[in-house]
Amino acid sequence: MLRELHLTGDPAADKLLNDDPFALLVGMLLDQQYPMEHAFAGPRKIADRMDGFDLVKIANSDIETFVELCVTPPAIHRYGGSMGRRVHALAQHIIENYDGDTTNIWTAGKPKPDGAEVLKRLKALPGFGEQKAKIFLAMLGKQRGVEPKGWRDAAGSYGDRGSRRSIADVVDAKTLGEVRAFKKEAKAAAKAATA
Repeated sequence: MLRELHLTGDPAADKLLNDDPFALLVGMLLDQQYPMEHAFAGPRKIADRMDGFDLVKIANSDIETFVELCVTPPAIHRYGGSMGRRVHALAQHIIENYDGDTTNIWTAGKPKPDGAEVLKRLKALPGFGEQKAKIFLAMLGKQRGVEPKGWRDAAGSYGDRGSRRSIADVVDAKTLGEVRAFKKEAKAAAKAATA
């Protein structure tokens, strides 16, 4: 089921995420040590500064020029320089490995990739680890209608129906608050376990 994304609180930023799979992937890349809605608004900031959001244009841009664009206030992330380099590397990786088409990550190949294969491909992306890859796979399944066989199992607990544990579960301001509350509780429990 394709669900209209409402992740940023900014209709124009959300429209870009809805329309461009690479923008959504970049938002996921930026979603660390930074508020979720600001991370997913990052692609819109890039688009505004580059006269559009274009994977090929990003990949072919001079790295230092692109990083400067990313750190210009308001920066795309708290760590705008390092994240700008990651966005650039991600664009180049998709050109080199997926013919410049982000959707090939979850559609290319015969047979069509299953959930485990899509997870493996996501984990191989620059700036993506196990957790980020599982969350993005859950987002694809829960909100973008991309449901390769076994995707819920591959996404782990992020794929659970009705969960409120990640950006994959955010559909409005209410669910954003529920996800924030879950993360806060999980962080407190982890802190208590180490004390």
